[in-house]
Amino acid sequence: MALTGKKKQFAEAVFAGKSNKDAAIAAGYSKATAGPAGSRLVKDKDVVAHLAKLKISAETGQPVPTEPAPKFDLDAAMQHKDPRVFLLAAMNDIELAPKLRIDAAKALMPFEHQKLGEGGKKEQKQADAQKVAGRFSSAAPPKLVAAGGKKVG
Repeated sequence: MALTGKKKQFAEAVFAGKSNKDAAIAAGYSKATAGPAGSRLVKDKDVVAHLAKLKISAETGQPVPTEPAPKFDLDAAMQHKDPRVFLLAAMNDIELAPKLRIDAAKALMPFEHQKLGEGGKKEQKQADAQKVAGRFSSAAPPKLVAAGGKKVG
């Protein structure tokens, strides 16, 4: 996973000298789960990398290098007239943030895979049985009408 805002806040709080629990609380984690969350986060590879960057920047006096955020290309997006094609292109774009790619894949699901109907297994069996019975059931009796379209009564 990438370095999220909470992870970044946690790393900066740890770097400032707070304990793991206090840093997790400062980053916005629940007080009830702050201890385990802090223990887990301090081992996270993204947090460790950010802490290393913070340490290097403190030693050299230079600002922490930041990665540029992926840019959304409006011209490329406007080339797609079909939303399905646009979502497919967004999902396959490796320069796009992983969260946005996942969101595009979720939005693309109804286009690719049909949702099952409201009924369950029993309703499906009933519908299948009616299809089969429809072929072999007796035909409806003929309508009795007189010449000229008048009903015989």
